[in-house]
Parts: sequence; C-alpha cells; structure tokens
Amino acid sequence: MTDLIQDIGLLLAKGLGAMAGAIISLIYLLPKSRREAAGRFFIGVASGMIFGGAVGVALSDWLAIGSRLTPIEITLMGSAAASLCAWWALGVLARLAERWK
Repeated sequence: MTDLIQDIGLLLAKGLGAMAGAIISLIYLLPKSRREAAGRFFIGVASGMIFGGAVGVALSDWLAIGSRLTPIEITLMGSAAASLCAWWALGVLARLAERWK
C-alpha cells in the first residue's frame, strides 16, 4: 500500500512540476497567439511528465544535493526544469524558423 501512495505522490509531483514549468515559460516569453500558448503549455507538460524523473536525478547529482532531497522533491524539480527547458529549446527554433521563412 505504501508503494501505491508513493507512486501517486511521484505522479502528482511530476504533474505539478510540469505545469509550473510550462506556466513559467509562458510568462517569461509571451506567446503571440492562443494557439502558440496552448502548444507551448502542452509540450511543456508532456516533457515534464516524460523526462521529469531523469532530469531531476541528473540535476540532483550535478548539484550534489540528492542526499538532502526526497524523491518527490527531486521529481518536482526535474519536471519543472524539463518543462521549462522544452519550450526554450523549441521556442527558439520556432522563432528562428519563422524569421527565415
């Protein structure tokens, strides 16, 4: 039963981190349209949910803080970072492609 509770906690942390990263990315670089905003949000959430755990572990190892954080905190941190970075990488490419049309 405790495994199920921990799994739900990790899934919730992934979702919250992914949404936080997506919202932050929308605030930092304002979208030009509703379509762009929706696309960026869903790309951010998907990236955070998929890559959040791995990014969190990599960041905690790189910063040498893994022993001080709980698995939920590591997952939350990783999901937010993955979500935020996904748009920055794709957004820059999209804006460059639009400029070169």
